[in-house]
Amino acid sequence: MLFETKRLIIRNWQDTDKPHFAQMGQDPEVMKYLGGLRDTAACDQAAEDQMALYAKDEPAFWAAELRSSGEFMGFIGVRAINFDAPFAAPKPGYEIGWRLARHFWGQGYATEGAKAALAFAFANWDMDQIWSFTVPENRASQKVMQKIGMCKVVEGDFAHPSLDKDDPLSLHVLYRAERYK
Repeated sequence: MLFETKRLIIRNWQDTDKPHFAQMGQDPEVMKYLGGLRDTAACDQAAEDQMALYAKDEPAFWAAELRSSGEFMGFIGVRAINFDAPFAAPKPGYEIGWRLARHFWGQGYATEGAKAALAFAFANWDMDQIWSFTVPENRASQKVMQKIGMCKVVEGDFAHPSLDKDDPLSLHVLYRAERYK
């Protein structure tokens, strides 16, 4: 376990999380702003990639578990940005992100976990700023970004380099959190 909040446990992934994560990857609402559905193999690989980062004590998107029941909820965490972006220089730049199963939405879990993950990352790694980004239509994620103290970067909108420029999900808005010194 990395840390706990009032309602969450943030920890490394377990093999038992993978089927639940794969279900999330097949949920059209969960994946609506994330480039489409993912098959089980892609979801398993994503979990394995985060487990490998954790094993090296590097920032990762960690598994989130509901304290009261032990139920896998999805992920919350900070990791190195995996594409070239001017805002992420000098490399590596870091992003905070979250993805929760739909039945956990609207209850403040993402905000609670992301706020704690941001504090954990700034306290444990040499990061002066952490970024977050999403498509403009994803107002729920932008609301979380604002609630955890991130500021929208004026004129920070960008075309995500992993997507075709004509893809309706290409345009992203950018938020930043800075370490308090």
